[in-house]
Amino acid sequence: MSFQFVNRFRNMASDEMIKVVGDRFCVPYTMELLVKKKIQSFSNSHYDVFDTTGNILLQVNGGIWNLQKKRVMKDPAGLPVVTLREKQAISWKQEWQMHEGESRHCLCSVKRSGGFNIKSNLDVHLSSPYKDAACDFRVTGSLASLSIKVRRGNSIIAEVTHSYTWGSYKGKECFKIKVYPEVDYAFIVALLVIIHENDNA
Repeated sequence: MSFQFVNRFRNMASDEMIKVVGDRFCVPYTMELLVKKKIQSFSNSHYDVFDTTGNILLQVNGGIWNLQKKRVMKDPAGLPVVTLREKQAISWKQEWQMHEGESRHCLCSVKRSGGFNIKSNLDVHLSSPYKDAACDFRVTGSLASLSIKVRRGNSIIAEVTHSYTWGSYKGKECFKIKVYPEVDYAFIVALLVIIHENDNA
């Protein structure tokens, strides 16, 4: 096998589209996103997601229904993209499910990979009847450490940074997300919301 062929194969693998929510959220270049979060009530947080030119791309809000946290992500037209629901199991492994739109069609489940760690890593399992126990994605880091990375295998597919400001103590926070080419940015934003909800549980 020639060196050129191996190199070309590696480039094709690195350019593979990673879609969970949908391919309309995958772009062929690195995306820089700004997420602004504010607390609207004791149980309700609101997130606005902007691109570098200030265009709003996504919004996430929700509260608690029947003692269960629920967050709904919508596009700029107000149409539901995904619904995040926290499972009502009593466990140190907080678990969420990501559903398509407002349906009960589960795209993936997300839960802590460790117990009471300062860095509360998350394991992400895509929904499939043919899967083994290994996770498909892993989120490492925490908001407390000011840095979060999303990995598939050994590859980093997105990074989140968080800076504490005076507004953080008033319930207003900002996050910067770098999403690498062909990675589903709606999926990455949903993971940020989940880790933020876990850290503030």
